Amino acid sequence: MHHAFLETKFATSDDGAISGVAWKFSMPDRIGDVIGKSAFDGVAVPLPMLFGHDGNDPIGVWEKAAPEGDELRLTGRLLVNDVPRAREVHALVKAGAVRGISIGFSIKGAEPRKGGGRTIKKLELLEASLVVIPMHPGAQVSSAKSAVRALQLAAALNRATAQISKELT
Repeated sequence: MHHAFLETKFATSDDGAISGVAWKFSMPDRIGDVIGKSAFDGVAVPLPMLFGHDGNDPIGVWEKAAPEGDELRLTGRLLVNDVPRAREVHALVKAGAVRGISIGFSIKGAEPRKGGGRTIKKLELLEASLVVIPMHPGAQVSSAKSAVRALQLAAALNRATAQISKELT
């Protein structure tokens, strides 16, 4: 099985609902692989949601996997009411410690790219994991409502404070 780690934006709610970008079609991952949108045609859901690609550590289920614009978006739920590890990962997501999504797949068709990496034209998507550091810089949880919004607000406040300090000096 191949893994592609992608730093993404994702979000989760208190009931464990989570969504995010699993792949950005317009840019290669950290090793130069590009996956075309059509490679994800026929993705079967539900997909296992793992932590760190550990097949012995299921934490939820992805119920929707669909291209939206130039991204593959996933929507699912952490099983926070039933799986203790899912509650732990949920807390890590809300705190901003876990922000990436990484896909695990089997390649069914690919061609080498000039300069390195591959253009993957066909694959079988086997799972999608929540990870600390994803392979693709655009793959991240976007809907951890309380955590992502809090991090965005903190960043905006830091930028505003820096700007005000700069103007006062």
